[in-house]
Amino acid sequence: MSLELTYLLASAVLAFIYMLAQAGAYRLQHGVIDQDPNRDREERPNMLTARAGRALRNFHETYPIFIVLVVVVEFTGRNGLLTQWGAAIWFWARASYLPVYVGGLGRIRSAIWAVSAVGLALILAGILI
Repeated sequence: MSLELTYLLASAVLAFIYMLAQAGAYRLQHGVIDQDPNRDREERPNMLTARAGRALRNFHETYPIFIVLVVVVEFTGRNGLLTQWGAAIWFWARASYLPVYVGGLGRIRSAIWAVSAVGLALILAGILI
């Protein structure tokens, strides 16, 4: 299995961790039994729940791009240093993004997001060059 596919598989686990963080924060705030199952009368999220939710939404914004780029790399056989470095950079930046965002480190969070975008750009460059 290529390095890019290895990171794609690992990113599925990462996506699950993001989802668990959001769901866990939501349950910590609202409980399990007393919460309206349809969420029709949902109260405002507390800081932890809001941050975990925003981190998950942000992950979902770049994840499809990562998936498409890795699939294109695999189908076209364009694997190389740029695509490998790009996949690694995107993955590790996204792995560090969640705890930094939930922890409230805003400026660092923004820098990490930019690093993950560089990872995507490297994969794209590896495909196009």
